[in-house]
Amino acid sequence: MILFELFWAFSKIGLFAFGGAYSFLPLIEAEVVQNHHWLGRPEFLEVLGIARIFPGAISIKFATYTGYKVAGVPGAIAANFGNLLPPVLFIVLATLVYSKYKDVPFVKGSLGMIQYAVFAMIIAVAIQLVDKSQIFKLKYLFVIAASFVLFVLTKLHRAFIIIGAGVLGAILR
Repeated sequence: MILFELFWAFSKIGLFAFGGAYSFLPLIEAEVVQNHHWLGRPEFLEVLGIARIFPGAISIKFATYTGYKVAGVPGAIAANFGNLLPPVLFIVLATLVYSKYKDVPFVKGSLGMIQYAVFAMIIAVAIQLVDKSQIFKLKYLFVIAASFVLFVLTKLHRAFIIIGAGVLGAILR
């Protein structure tokens, strides 16, 4: 039963994971923290921090972590299968439909509007990830500004920006 619950919870995440990693963090949190209580909120945030360090899709890392925690290797497999099946089926169907109807205004308008909803959710998740009482301290403002500038204006890999912030945090404590 727990394997099916893991599969189903991560199938819902996979089905509605539009726009990339950070847009569906609220979906993951709703399923693993609020609905099933597999992770507490502090553990969810810790796993998110760890997941951002390693390569690969965040949903796969959450499915692996949560599934393994709840039911070992079979749980990790069930959660990942649930996470991957909907997008695979959806992209096969979308490829068929998009290649035929990509220039239809309804399709263009729908996809364009989804982009702005995802943008709003990414901002909301970013705000939830930080301690708002600390955000205006000089060292945090510096890291925010430097990371933003490096991300937007350079081709520096994101991992190096994250590692650099971690090193700076270790030095400045």
